[in-house]
Amino acid sequence: MVTASSREKCYAVAMRMLVRREHSQLELRQKLSFKDFDASDIEHTIDLLIEQNYQSDERFAQDFIQMRFNQGKGPIKITLELKQRGIEHFDLSVFDWFELAKAIKESKYGSLASLKYNEQAKQKRFLQSRGFDFEQINQDRSEERRVGKECRSRWSPYH
Repeated sequence: MVTASSREKCYAVAMRMLVRREHSQLELRQKLSFKDFDASDIEHTIDLLIEQNYQSDERFAQDFIQMRFNQGKGPIKITLELKQRGIEHFDLSVFDWFELAKAIKESKYGSLASLKYNEQAKQKRFLQSRGFDFEQINQDRSEERRVGKECRSRWSPYH
């Protein structure tokens, strides 16, 4: 039986969650279900929070993407995590993923390009684990090869 007090409790719990951080609708549903609230109370609460603009999947997605970008995560990992949280529509185009991949690699391995195959493979695996795609990873490599050729041509013993 649905009572006003159970709806009020559900709403209060959801508000406490949203005060701490943004949540997607799916996250709220799961957490409130875990706390044994009735499904109709949960749906009513989420509808009310959306109507009052306390819950927004769009705002959640923007905050989540910014947070993960600042943590050095790539677009593949972020996309997967958003979909796991029930977010299907979001915009990743405002971020420079190539620059982030380069900065992450340089912060971990330094700015000098390694010519050893094993070291390059290790760096590529690291960037893949962070969620960068092959184009973003290899763009950095093509830049290193170009710079490496310029350095070798400048320091030729025949000049």
